[in-house]
Amino acid sequence: MTRPPIAFAMQSERTRYVLTPELLLKFDSLGRVLDQRPMTEFGDGWAKRLLAETEILVTGWGAPLFDRAALAAAPRLRLVVHAAGTIKGVIDECVFDAGVAVSHAAEANAVPVAEFTLAAIIFAGKQVFQFRDLYVTDRDRTRTYLLQGQPIGNYRRTIGIVGASRIGRRVIELLRPFDYQVLLYDPLVGQNSASALHAEKVDLDTLMARADIVSLHAPSLPETEHMIDARRLSLMKDGATLINTARGALVNEAALIDKLKTGTINAVIDVTHPEVPERGSPFYDLPNVFLTPHIAGAVGLERTRLGEMAADEIARFIEGRPLRYEIRKADLERMA
Repeated sequence: MTRPPIAFAMQSERTRYVLTPELLLKFDSLGRVLDQRPMTEFGDGWAKRLLAETEILVTGWGAPLFDRAALAAAPRLRLVVHAAGTIKGVIDECVFDAGVAVSHAAEANAVPVAEFTLAAIIFAGKQVFQFRDLYVTDRDRTRTYLLQGQPIGNYRRTIGIVGASRIGRRVIELLRPFDYQVLLYDPLVGQNSASALHAEKVDLDTLMARADIVSLHAPSLPETEHMIDARRLSLMKDGATLINTARGALVNEAALIDKLKTGTINAVIDVTHPEVPERGSPFYDLPNVFLTPHIAGAVGLERTRLGEMAADEIARFIEGRPLRYEIRKADLERMA
């Protein structure tokens, strides 16, 4: 069996953990790596020479758009595997029209986001962020805080999951061993499917009103922009927490800031719109906000999982087995 030529396209600084020495050897055992250096554009002479031979292309964060011109330069291309999340902005629809198979590693990126979310839920239930601040600022206290009468903890909390995406489903799965009641809002999920996930299907207003902790996992689409608005924020319980590890555009942030300033809810915010927040954003200073710099997704060592999943998909393709995470053109309209 001839080894199909393999090439890479992504930002050079993103390759350290995605294309480890071990994974490069793996790719080269599956096919023939044309060049370990990733292409950062497709229009220069070097890239065109690579594309002319490439049968399998591995893309990643920061890859240039693979458009009609790039496709024309790659007449032998049979498979594109995106070793990152969404392919939008990376793979043009013409690739599907040309019969090229497309897969991605979004499932691998979902793992650390779900883990981060679980940690945030547990910490929010214990009000860890608030009590940590109290503990380090009140230095005259001679005893730890007497919390026996406080309505905190994770027993029988109600968790609202907005979006049964890959990440949303993984979060629900991770919550299963705990004593949580899980509510699910997703207009594309039926009652039977929600029950199979061990979740109660509800509308979004009901979820916002009943949940102690609301976690967002919907895609960023025109119809989901500002789905969490002032009216829905007003439905949240006093002391409830909003967690956003999805996209900042899902939330009307001006309305969220107004609500947070009342002190009646808390927020764990890993994504904002714009990203990074403006210098004067209240998100930096509000005591009831735990702000992180978009670290829920695969970072550092976690990115190796993306490369491993890409290698697994290539192996399946070469062996003639179905791809586990194939994307079809019809899937694009539902993708973020």
